[in-house]
Amino acid sequence: MEFKTLFIFIILNSFSCNNNAGSSAGKNAAITNTKENNPYEHIKNIPLPAGFERINCFQDSFACYLRNIELKKDRTVYLFNRQPKANQSAQFAVLNITVSNKDLQQCADAVMRLRAEFLYTQKEFEQIIFFDNSSTVYKFSLPYTRGHFSTYLNKVFGMCGTASLSRQLKHVDEFDQIMPGDVLIRGGFPGHAVIVTDVAVNDEGEKIYLLAQGYMPAQDIHLLINPEKESLSPWYEVNNHSDIIQTPEYSFTKRELKRW
Repeated sequence: MEFKTLFIFIILNSFSCNNNAGSSAGKNAAITNTKENNPYEHIKNIPLPAGFERINCFQDSFACYLRNIELKKDRTVYLFNRQPKANQSAQFAVLNITVSNKDLQQCADAVMRLRAEFLYTQKEFEQIIFFDNSSTVYKFSLPYTRGHFSTYLNKVFGMCGTASLSRQLKHVDEFDQIMPGDVLIRGGFPGHAVIVTDVAVNDEGEKIYLLAQGYMPAQDIHLLINPEKESLSPWYEVNNHSDIIQTPEYSFTKRELKRW
């Protein structure tokens, strides 16, 4: 790829996670108190509302991997440069997943990171494949070392984004079929993506789910609060009557649910 094309591509990718929520929880909001530690060790330890149980997952599945991700004690979201994010009101907890010192791991990148990390832990190296907007294939290859893996991911983060990832994923026809690992994504410039990290159901068949996001500038991946229903937060309802999923810093529609 010529340098000019590469430069344009990176500039476009850098605007892939813009805020469309239009609320005080936006990226320019003041820092709020995050001194209280997170008491939950893993995503699977986050309490459920009365009457709900987590759906079953197979031991080596992506759903089970996500559910077992460790959470940091510190609730503060830090940017790639280790400065605290301006808006500290969006997160319920922070995933214990590294962020490099480069402004690369943003929104779609966080989704790709979690998927790639799962496949890496399963040694399914040949399945670690992503595409850019020109349909160029980025496939992880030998050597299968952690260092090479990090270099590969940085290249993917620089060249792939919401637009390309949205085309790579498959549309989920019915929102009530939501599963851990599914992605709410709006591809484009700007665009955004969040990932479903857990799902629970009750005896009436009502479903709830958790969401995690990265954002721009590159920052810690974090579980989102539910800004629309504090009594349920951080869980979101599947069976409400609105087509809009309002997250703290972005709004999606139920038609934007996709799957690997």
